[in-house]
Amino acid sequence: MKTFLSGIQPSGLLHLGNYFGAIRQHVASLEEPGEHFYFIADYHSLTTCRDPQALRDQVRETAVSYLAMGLDPERAILFRQSDVPEVTEISWLLSCVTGMGLLERAHSYKDKTARGIKPNVGLFTYPVLMAADILAYDSDIVPVGKDQVQHVEMTQDMAGYFNAAYGEGCFKRPEYRLAGEERFAKVPGLDGEKMSKSYGNDLWMFESGKPLKKAVGRIPTDSRPPEEPKDPAGLLLFDFLELFLEPTELEDWKQRVRTGGEGAPGYGHLKVRLIEAIEDHFAAGRAAREEWLAHPERIEAVLKSGAEKARSRARAVRDRCLAACGLR
Repeated sequence: MKTFLSGIQPSGLLHLGNYFGAIRQHVASLEEPGEHFYFIADYHSLTTCRDPQALRDQVRETAVSYLAMGLDPERAILFRQSDVPEVTEISWLLSCVTGMGLLERAHSYKDKTARGIKPNVGLFTYPVLMAADILAYDSDIVPVGKDQVQHVEMTQDMAGYFNAAYGEGCFKRPEYRLAGEERFAKVPGLDGEKMSKSYGNDLWMFESGKPLKKAVGRIPTDSRPPEEPKDPAGLLLFDFLELFLEPTELEDWKQRVRTGGEGAPGYGHLKVRLIEAIEDHFAAGRAAREEWLAHPERIEAVLKSGAEKARSRARAVRDRCLAACGLR
């Protein structure tokens, strides 16, 4: 039986990029036989978050979003990273066999510092803790986006370093799997760049009503009239519509825009259709989210139960590795 593992960093209200790039695939992967571990990476958040209450709220929001969108706690193990302290012990073991050069090559560290995030030791050693997250559960498959492949490759390296020092079989070598369809690889933000909270171009996936209308209204268009033929490939609105519409309907809209003339849809029509599609797609999840939020004890019960199962696996891996290096 294979073990699948994915981590989600709590960062407040999850946006369309989070949904199409991760949540959607994670929920769908439950159809594949095996054990499925999903952890909320609150330890990782400490590299940038300094507000304790905000962090607690963000963890809850992340858990609720996954549960509302269909992550079945009977088929998946959902838990807080910090509820499994064995991971930090494994992180130290890996730190002692990992060279500085490997960490210096980490794309995420370079990208974040380039964006002005003040570097700290936690940010620099982030890949070591991430490797511990993966290795602690004897993970076989780690579904990731393209930008996270390096983290799994670094995890493979660290597992190899430890096994070379203390014996094969201490850590299981994980493999990455590129998650999702190509069209979801880069969900656009409201400005056309990749959707990201740090860019301020994100759209909360449960947004509705007037706030949703206002957000969609921010998507840039030009001044060409509806009757003027246009290439859909050059219109940001179609990048959004592609996320939600069935292929036949999407092609119909594209053809009408290409043809132009009397009765051709204008940008306003496309935005109205996009708003309808978003409202419809997340309607059930929006209602489920409110139900979960009305019963916070149920959320906590899911996370506590998940942590107990995760700790059992992580404790066995930790003890195996401690014994190998002489600490048991």
